[in-house]
Amino acid sequence: MTCIVGLVDDGAVYMGGDSAGVLGLSIEVRADEKVFYLNEKSSWRTRLDPRELLKPVRHLVVMGFTSSFRMGQLLQYNLKLPNGMANAKDLYGFMVTDFISAVRATLKEGGYSKVSDNVEEGGTFLVGLRGRLFCIEDDFQVGENIESYHAVGCGRDLALGSMYATGKMGLSPRERVHLALEAAETWSAGVRQPFVIKSVK
Repeated sequence: MTCIVGLVDDGAVYMGGDSAGVLGLSIEVRADEKVFYLNEKSSWRTRLDPRELLKPVRHLVVMGFTSSFRMGQLLQYNLKLPNGMANAKDLYGFMVTDFISAVRATLKEGGYSKVSDNVEEGGTFLVGLRGRLFCIEDDFQVGENIESYHAVGCGRDLALGSMYATGKMGLSPRERVHLALEAAETWSAGVRQPFVIKSVK
C-alpha cells in the first residue's frame, strides 16, 4: 500500500501521501493521514491544548509512513523527538543515533517491532527537517538520497519517475509532489486519493 513522496526545495521539505489502506485485494480510503508534523518536547496532548492552538507553531519535523498504520500511529502519538534535533551540528549522525534509538524504543514499547534471528525490524517512513530528507528503512538504517527527492511505498518507482520528469518543468514543489502521487494512483492499485501535502522549513 501507499505512496509517500518527499521533496527538498529552497530549504523547505515538502511531503505528500495518499489515503489507501490495503489488505490483500481489499482497499479502503482512510480518514487518518499518513503525513504529519512533530515538534521537540511536544505530544499529541499538548498539541490539542486550546492554549497551544492560539500560538503559531513552526513545525520541526514532517513525517510520512508506509508499512503499517499501527506503526504510523505510534510514531505520531508516542514518539518523543530527542532533545537537540533542532540544532544538532551533525544532523545525519544525530538521526543515526539519537533519533533511531527513540524510534526503536517507541515501536518496541508499542508492541510493533519484530525480532527474528536476533535481527530487529521496524517499518519504512520518510522524515523531513531542516531542509533535509531522510528515509528510514525496515532495518532502521537512515538513508539520504543524493537527489532532492525520495519516495516509499508500493507507488515508489512511479512517483520517482514523475519527480525526475518534472524536475525542469518550472512547477511549484507542491505541484510536483501532487503529480507524483497522481502518477502512482494511476498505475498502482494500492494508492488512492485524497492526497495530503505538508511542508516544513
